[in-house]
Amino acid sequence: MVFAVSDRPELDDEPVQPWQYDRSRAPVAVKVLVAGGFGVGKTTFVSSVSEITPLRTEAVMTQASVPTDDLSGTPDKHTTTVAMDFGRVTLDDDLVLYVYGTPGQERFWFMWDDLVRGAIGGLVMADTRRLRDCFPALDYFESSGLPYAVAVNHFEGSQSYEPEDVREALSVPPHIPVVIMDARERRTVIESLLALVGHALDSTPEQRT
Repeated sequence: MVFAVSDRPELDDEPVQPWQYDRSRAPVAVKVLVAGGFGVGKTTFVSSVSEITPLRTEAVMTQASVPTDDLSGTPDKHTTTVAMDFGRVTLDDDLVLYVYGTPGQERFWFMWDDLVRGAIGGLVMADTRRLRDCFPALDYFESSGLPYAVAVNHFEGSQSYEPEDVREALSVPPHIPVVIMDARERRTVIESLLALVGHALDSTPEQRT
């Protein structure tokens, strides 16, 4: 699995689409986004998989955020990402991923347009207890035409669902990968990234959603 993009894809003037990759050239790193609702586990996801010390931009939540941040679904959350998370993982001898986690709160969504530049795809994280929280990320990737996959982060104590049940609940098209994972377990995180990369490579302009 070989890609032909710049060594710094996040700085490309225009995103290179998956079907434009030349697999015959030397291996390089590529960029993916991890998006989803507030408190869905994006920071944990990036931290679990990164082979380097992950970059985090977390800030302590204060009373000032009470009017805008709904903590009813995540009562134990005390910090929040205000810019991005960043990590790196080598998936194969010829494939290195730069993994960018997006901020979840609506007031930081303006940053998504910058973070998406140069990305080959996006992974939408979902919590089955708060499925509506992932709709903005789904809408964003669908409207931008960026290949994406859905990763259901199974929280301890939550009910288990089959991928097809989640697909139906989210109205996700049949060709979009939907996987069940645990953001704390590196193996399942890597499996979800492989599903995304495989889907991005197989995508064509006609298949974009």
